[in-house]
Amino acid sequence: MKLRRLLLLCGAALYAGMCLAPGASHAETPAKLLFSAERSPSAGQTQSIGFYSDGCIAGAAALPADGENWQVMRLSRNRRYGHPATIALIERIAAQAARTGVWPGLLVGDISQPRGGPMASGHASHQVGLDFDVWLQPMPSPRLSAQQRETYPFRSVLRKGTFTVDDRIWNSHYRDLIKIAASQREVQRIFVNPGIKKKLCETAGRDRAWLSKVRPYYGHDEHFHVRLFCQPGSTDCKPQPAVGSGDGCSELSWWFNVALQPPKPKKPGAKPPKPKPPLTLSGMPAACRAVLSAPVKGSEAVAAGSGAGVSSPASYSAAYAPPASAVPVPTPRPLR
Repeated sequence: MKLRRLLLLCGAALYAGMCLAPGASHAETPAKLLFSAERSPSAGQTQSIGFYSDGCIAGAAALPADGENWQVMRLSRNRRYGHPATIALIERIAAQAARTGVWPGLLVGDISQPRGGPMASGHASHQVGLDFDVWLQPMPSPRLSAQQRETYPFRSVLRKGTFTVDDRIWNSHYRDLIKIAASQREVQRIFVNPGIKKKLCETAGRDRAWLSKVRPYYGHDEHFHVRLFCQPGSTDCKPQPAVGSGDGCSELSWWFNVALQPPKPKKPGAKPPKPKPPLTLSGMPAACRAVLSAPVKGSEAVAAGSGAGVSSPASYSAAYAPPASAVPVPTPRPLR
């Protein structure tokens, strides 16, 4: 049955040029295909294993597809699983933002796959259940249907062709939502576009301690990315270095003067870099092999997170998944 799922997944991943051949071993198969094929969390105690961009998660919990103050987007991707602390944090941020009048509801993007691990597309991190994305758009009213959430367009908050925040879109509520997220004790860092970081530095006022967690990075002009610390009990989780105590605003000159400058033209006849071979299970933390082969978590736990109108992640994917080419994805870096 797993082999059949992997073969079906390959049909949606032809762009990568890598599909599982009948009889191929796990050791030879790209890990992103193995983990993307898993539709349910593993049984057992919750454990984040490895680093954010090289690991997996055992015993993940599901964020309900619909909550009082949030909606999960792109349900067919089946990436709404994470550490229970991550799920609780999303619900708390959504409730606090709504209660204070900052944000009517979150549009939640990718968290992690049911067993974490590398994804077939879209992210290098989000592998251990401690990362999640929040769209930089408030939840609309009326709410989006399941089908609408598949193609609802991303929207950059930058002026087209620049790294400057568009004040026709941006207002203090955007700043305050990011501040609410950054002020949570579980949050290790938040990734935003350098243009957004610049705007936050200019408008934060005297209370600037939270800015140390907000880190500039490529892309991230349509959403912000929240990362939690490794959680108690996950002894094999590898932490990321601390962000430091400053507000981080002095770093921006390097981003605008160096990192975001157009790349130098390649020399005529220069050979393209050799592509990096795909990560396989043998290159991941050893415990991830057991996570991949573990039995499915109790059906009642999966059903509890399936959300209104969706019987299960697997059945939703079969019913509503559009062609991969039809689903818009965030740009890897902002346009100049």
